[in-house]
Amino acid sequence: MIIQPRTRGFICLTSHPEGCAQNVKNQIEYVKSKGLISNGPKKVLVIGASTGFGLASRISAAFGSNASTIGVFFEKPGTEGRPGTAGWYNSAAFEKQAHAAGLYAKSVNGDAFSDDIKKQVIDLIKEDLGQIDLVVYSLASPRRTHPKTGVNYASVLKPIGVPFSNKTVDFHTGVVSDITINPVEEQADIDNTIAVMGGEDWKFWIEDLKAAGVLATGCKTVAYSYIGPELTYPIYRNGTIGMAKNDLEATVPYLNNLLSDLEGVSYVSVNKALVTQSSSAIPVVPLYISLLYKVMKEKGIHEGCIEQMQRLFADRLYADKVVLDAEGRIRVDDWEMREDVQSEVQKLWDAVTTENIEAISDLVGYRKDFFNLFGFEFDAIDYNAESNELTTVESIK
Repeated sequence: MIIQPRTRGFICLTSHPEGCAQNVKNQIEYVKSKGLISNGPKKVLVIGASTGFGLASRISAAFGSNASTIGVFFEKPGTEGRPGTAGWYNSAAFEKQAHAAGLYAKSVNGDAFSDDIKKQVIDLIKEDLGQIDLVVYSLASPRRTHPKTGVNYASVLKPIGVPFSNKTVDFHTGVVSDITINPVEEQADIDNTIAVMGGEDWKFWIEDLKAAGVLATGCKTVAYSYIGPELTYPIYRNGTIGMAKNDLEATVPYLNNLLSDLEGVSYVSVNKALVTQSSSAIPVVPLYISLLYKVMKEKGIHEGCIEQMQRLFADRLYADKVVLDAEGRIRVDDWEMREDVQSEVQKLWDAVTTENIEAISDLVGYRKDFFNLFGFEFDAIDYNAESNELTTVESIK
């Protein structure tokens, strides 16, 4: 079938197999261009491995360190007349490239919050790899069924205490408008968001992996967070999502203690604002990213997901000395948060309107990155041609 992008708000309803494969290929080529990390990971589990930072982490480990990788995700293959999800095609393309390079790569498709998927992954590690030396936790889901209680939780994206009003943009049309988001009305909304996006599931994974004896001596685990500038604090860092990120970061001391007898260590990496399926859903953030991209590209310090993760692996996680901030976090948002960058973004934010947004922002770059997530707008792909979609991959369970 011929596949074209179809959107609804911040969601793209279609994805293109060959375009997703091109996206993966581009990321692999970037990592290979940076050379191998001499003391990098060798056996890696990536939880949430099919898109965004998780996919880039898997690529960085495999092609930056010749690592064997197991990926966990919840994606759908294509059916007759309907394409699969971008994450499915990304993972299929990654495995094809990894196998061609002689690298071990297998995946488990299912609910990563569940005990059943954890057991499947542990069994696969025991059977094929024995032990793993890096666990990347990069899940992004709006809902979670608790594996112990069966309770269903749904996260909410809201400020806390008072309404939040600021600018936003429809990145499809370029219309800049004001938006007001009312605060949460019940503590349960905050608690539910923490249950979905906080640190409990990360803790469950590491506990189960350790109990099964599949964590190697000296193992590392890393989860991803975001802080951002003050202008996004009300909706992000000081909002419901921020409370969940605080919980995620507070899990680190517990995991460090849990891993101490293995000489293992856990980290939270604070990453840069980027176009992902998750960030596109947050009001204010697409406008902020469009302005940020403009400034950082002009300064020659812009990074996408793959540049961020390659730098995280090479210059932070596997550097001779892991540099942490005062709160014990790795910071690869350091270039974004530079004072000269933020001051220029703030000036543009104050000035931006519908009439001037195309001139003073990189909304074009934002749109391209958004559609790239789903395999569209790659010059090498003929989108008027029939797609020969890859619907099954032998090693995806």
